[in-house]
Amino acid sequence: MSYGSTPPYPGPAGPSGPPGWGGWMPPPPKPGVVPLRPLGLGDILGGAFATIGRHWKQLLGVAFAAYGLALAAIAAAIGIAYSAHANTLEHVLDADAAPGWDDVAPVVFTFGAVYLFGLFVVLVANALVYASCPAVLQDAVLGHPSTFGRVWRRSMRRVWSVLGAVLLTSLIVAVPMVLIGTAFVATVITLITLSSDAGGFGWLILIGFLGALATGPLAVWLWVKFSLAPAAAVFEGQGAVAALTRSSRLVRGDWWRIFGISLLAYGMAAVAAYVIQLPFSFLNLLGPGFTEDVSTSGAALTVVITSMVFFLVTVLIGQALTAAFPQLVVSLLYVDRRIRTENLAPSLAEAATAPPAAY
Repeated sequence: MSYGSTPPYPGPAGPSGPPGWGGWMPPPPKPGVVPLRPLGLGDILGGAFATIGRHWKQLLGVAFAAYGLALAAIAAAIGIAYSAHANTLEHVLDADAAPGWDDVAPVVFTFGAVYLFGLFVVLVANALVYASCPAVLQDAVLGHPSTFGRVWRRSMRRVWSVLGAVLLTSLIVAVPMVLIGTAFVATVITLITLSSDAGGFGWLILIGFLGALATGPLAVWLWVKFSLAPAAAVFEGQGAVAALTRSSRLVRGDWWRIFGISLLAYGMAAVAAYVIQLPFSFLNLLGPGFTEDVSTSGAALTVVITSMVFFLVTVLIGQALTAAFPQLVVSLLYVDRRIRTENLAPSLAEAATAPPAAY
């Protein structure tokens, strides 16, 4: 079932039909996880939880596959970077005097490249998870059964359009993040070198923090404006730019409501991820690396890299277990906006009685 077509019913509410006894109106049909009418907050949150309950195998399967591959790629990149600069790192850490910029520059640039590579890999993994949530909802809203293979094929078919939409949105939102990251790196370099040639980084620190404060509100506004693009890319088969345009039109006039519900969903997912990651954090603190002698640079680097890898594993496990929920909420907001503005409910009710489309 594609959600791209709009039935020719007049008005946003569609035909009401004849009233029943005493003006009683029959409840709207509910073939799947949500009633086919404009959705309230309870409908959206309840529908997201119901979808997870019915289709958790498909959602977790895609999430663990996506983030597992991302973790393997990032770990390999970190290993290659460390192997290339192991001697330089030991020299910097063992030096009696504070190292200069020429000493730390190769390490900073290499691990900066690893960081950018990691961001891209995580974006691809997120795009696959973002595509899987509308793919699952295509069946969940209509009450149709689903399988992992069915969801995987749908997600892979639309992942590049979703990635394009996510990447374009991320480039906009990344401006304040890059500025704050620049300020942080400049601060770290200043603290490490503690030499006169690092004095110029003070301007970078100031510009980074002030720039992040100036561009942050605009980035949030654009993020909400384009938040429905992954759902549009999957439900309607839109390309990246067309999905962004479609999201902008659907969000118009309902920005604050979408912002509030989305923020609530991401907050709930963040709390759940923290609770999930907490036991792993205790295991990391009690791990063997923190009981070893770290007086030498080699031992210190081993502890740092072990902790970094363990941290990545912990974060990705938490992400895999919680990433689906906010995306399901956002996808249901897309369905709600289509019902409110384009009278999608009769089309969904008709599709619910038809056999599932083959993928």
